[in-house]
Order: sequence, then structure tokens, then C-alpha cells
Amino acid sequence: MNPPDSPAGSDIAALRKTLRKQAIAAREALPADTRAALSARIEAHLEILLKTLAPRTLAFCWPWRGEVDLVAWVGRWLAADPGRRAALPEVTEPAQPMGFRRWQPGDAMAVDHHGIPVPVDGARVTPDVILIPLNAFDAAGYRLGYGGGYFDRTLAALAPPPLCIGVAFELARTDSTHPQPHDRPMDWIVTEAGAYPAGARGELRGCE
Repeated sequence: MNPPDSPAGSDIAALRKTLRKQAIAAREALPADTRAALSARIEAHLEILLKTLAPRTLAFCWPWRGEVDLVAWVGRWLAADPGRRAALPEVTEPAQPMGFRRWQPGDAMAVDHHGIPVPVDGARVTPDVILIPLNAFDAAGYRLGYGGGYFDRTLAALAPPPLCIGVAFELARTDSTHPQPHDRPMDWIVTEAGAYPAGARGELRGCE
């Protein structure tokens, strides 16, 4: 049962929809110079975090609707170690888990039915860390995506589950995303303010 002051049912759906719309609009409205400065800080925090986590296969998302653009940064991450691999998610069928195709700078790209680029010939791979864009997020590490449930289904289908790092600008932070029972929290959140593990009680603790 929800607490007396908590929304429920259709009210929660409406809150999430409004929160998603407002967060995307705020992100898309960022001036180019501000976006570049914030993105550089996010990249620096990711660099430090990934040195600790040391993934061999890193999945990320092609930027859409003003999301943090990590394409060039992932290219540099790959170039620093020939043993590293990067991958992009691919929607193969509606309402099904996504797959991941290996990506390298310069690869030929096609677009999926959402208009998002995916590698044409990339081999299927399984990531051990995924960088996941966040439209909105809360201190417990829960996120709002676009409402299609693709990442929820994908993460539920992967065994063992990969480590999930949510990436966003601080303006996406909210008191609560009103998570649903199927939602999985991120393991880490990275914004221009730092890299933070999602705490068991919902705190985000800074990590240098």
C-alpha cells in the first residue's frame, strides 16, 4: 500500500510522463557552451570510474534528444587499450530485450525503427558495463527512460546482469522518479558533479 501522501495508479503514470517531458525539455534547452563544459566534466568522472571498474566490453547509447554525447569519448577510451571493446544497443523486435553490436569509430551505421544509429556489421557481444542515459533520476538510482521498457527487459534477460552506470546532467536529478516494481536502479550515477554509487538506503555518496 502506498503511504497516504503518495500518488498511485494513473496519478503516478501522469507524474512520470510530466517529469519525463520536463526533464527532456530542460536538457534540450541547454546552451551549446554550457553543454560542452558539463559534458567534459562528466567525461572526466567517467574516466576515473572506469579505471577502477576496468570493463573489457563497454556498451553505451548513441545520443538522442540532447543526451550526453559520449561517442568521441568512447572512441578515445577504445584507443587507449586495444583489448577494449565498445557496443551499442539494438532494438531487434518491439517489446523484446535489446541486443548489443560491437562498435568502433568509422563503422558503417544504419538506423533502427526509432531513428537511432546502430552498427551495420558489428558482431553480437555481451557488455559487462553499460552506460545508460537518464531522462530523470533519483537518489536511489532509479531512472526515467522514454517509457518503452527496453532497458528493463534487457537487464532482466542478461545473466549475470551487467553493471549499470546512469549518465545525465545534474538538471535531471529529482526527489523521486516514482519507480515501478519492474524498474531496476542503476549501480552508479555519473553527472558533472561526480560519480556516485546508489546507496542501499537511497543516498548517493560522492566518489573521487
